[in-house]
Amino acid sequence: MAGRNNDWKERLGMVYSTNPDFTFETGSNDDNVELTPPSQQKLRVRIEKAGRGGKTASVISGFSGPDHELEALARSLKTYCGCGGSAKDGLIIIQGEMKDKLIARLKSLGYTQTK
Repeated sequence: MAGRNNDWKERLGMVYSTNPDFTFETGSNDDNVELTPPSQQKLRVRIEKAGRGGKTASVISGFSGPDHELEALARSLKTYCGCGGSAKDGLIIIQGEMKDKLIARLKSLGYTQTK
């Protein structure tokens, strides 16, 4: 049992297999995505209020790279702004109206084409 993967969250959607030689493979294509250099990425920061229960959020779009890099950037921006947020579907969502602060921070991190 030492080499067996028992993380059930990675196997969601798998029902049953009668093949004794079957090995479950995760569908992660994260390794195939290359990280574009920050100076070549065109990030866009906008303020959204619709669909968020009346609360304002700053949304960063245009990131191209692996999901773990997106999450790392989101974590550093949340820490810098001192607020919550998330990273999903290629977007970074930061709570509150932090547009100017986020643009300044992204430019200091090397994302020079940020608007």
